[in-house]
Amino acid sequence: MEEKQTQRIQGYALGTSYSISYSAPQLPETYLERQVDSIFEVLNQSLSTYLPTSDISKINQGDSLLKIDSHFVKVYQKASEVWEASQGYFDPTVGALVNAYGFGPGKPLKQISAQQRDSILSFTGWDKTILTDQGTIKKEHPKVYFDFNALAKGYVVDVIADFLRLEKVSSFLVEIGGEIVAQGKSPKSNALWKVAIDDPQQGEERKLIQVIALDNQALATSGNYRKYSIQEETGARWVHSINPKTGEANPSSILSVSVLAPDCMTADAYATALMVMPFGQSKALISDHPELEAYWILADSLGGVKEVFSKGFQKK
Repeated sequence: MEEKQTQRIQGYALGTSYSISYSAPQLPETYLERQVDSIFEVLNQSLSTYLPTSDISKINQGDSLLKIDSHFVKVYQKASEVWEASQGYFDPTVGALVNAYGFGPGKPLKQISAQQRDSILSFTGWDKTILTDQGTIKKEHPKVYFDFNALAKGYVVDVIADFLRLEKVSSFLVEIGGEIVAQGKSPKSNALWKVAIDDPQQGEERKLIQVIALDNQALATSGNYRKYSIQEETGARWVHSINPKTGEANPSSILSVSVLAPDCMTADAYATALMVMPFGQSKALISDHPELEAYWILADSLGGVKEVFSKGFQKK
């Protein structure tokens, strides 16, 4: 039997690398590349805080008359759903805090006093935003700052996956910065697509801790072992997973969380929420959502790691 060829498109977008593996001899590679580029362009124009002319940037700058597009609507609605399910631990209005700690496009503060943090918290909160019947965004406080980075990459993965399905591509793996959707089987092995999860305690060389087979599923991983900063004056370590309830960016014992879900935007959002939720609460949340599975990597008291799996994830 002739082995099917795996085709691949790779590049850089949304501030990270992406890779699309698929088998579709009927589609010219240049056609897919052009379509994927145009998807990135459209979604950047809607959702990127790094683009000053994007819809999200205009809303952050105070435009209350802008009619948002269907992409923004879907991301907003998913954010509302996960904000509610996570009891507010997932909150895309932490954008002003993300900037203050130096993890966003805005100007960082050298040090953040408790007073400054409380001041930013006063205009942080998903319940301070409304999607109106006119398709505009209303903010209760002008300084409310949206940051969809915790689910936008997952959403872009979903949009590309939907495009491939429309083009009758039955076997593909779409990955953007570690957020993944897989469908069908790998053309090379004729087995389910397999992906690796990084060991959060790696040094210079990349180390893997688990390999998982994806059965028409999405996988997203969130971790604080790459994105962090050390403060010169205090030596404090700030991590990019910011607790929206306290405004703090302090590391916790949770080093990494991977979430399996039917779509990547959902996986992405919940992986972010589980990084900042108390561990017991995050386990209960996954138990309450049978469509989700999770895998936590925790720091133990001896400097090693402890792995915790939900039932469905362990079977993988």
